[in-house]
Amino acid sequence: MAVSTDIVAMYRGPAPVWRRLLSRAHSEPRALAYLMGACGIMFVAQWPAIARRVWETDPARFNAEGGAFQQAVQPEIGGALLGAVIFLPLIFYVLALMLSLLSRLTGRRVVAFDGRLILFWSLLAATPLALLNGLVAGFVGPGIGLTIVGALWFGVVLWFVGTGVREAHREAGVTA
Repeated sequence: MAVSTDIVAMYRGPAPVWRRLLSRAHSEPRALAYLMGACGIMFVAQWPAIARRVWETDPARFNAEGGAFQQAVQPEIGGALLGAVIFLPLIFYVLALMLSLLSRLTGRRVVAFDGRLILFWSLLAATPLALLNGLVAGFVGPGIGLTIVGALWFGVVLWFVGTGVREAHREAGVTA
């Protein structure tokens, strides 16, 4: 299935999607593509909040000087790009390793590749909510709405990861 179709299917019920994804042959490039796609979308999701934050620093100057806003926002977007495309993938690889190790401690053994796939696909599948979070941050700003959407995003990621770990454990029990 297409990635977008699988993302929609995850919200209906993640278990069948996990069974299909985990039954495929291990492909590190595919897992990396899921991670980089998620990080790229999370980078784009930051744009409205960055624009709002920069605009609020000196709106009178930005209205008076043509191009001043663009000059002010470019370094902020560059920093977000550096964080999202360079540092976030490294952090998520460490988190995937921790997920695999934690699953072994809890008795639900998940091989390292499956741990990476579970975390990276969960992040990619939850990007629609990351985009919503970015829109709320940019258009509404800090407050209860942003907190609710952020918590919803985090909860969905945990739901997807938990279901993925359960299905990986189930698949390992079947093949062992």
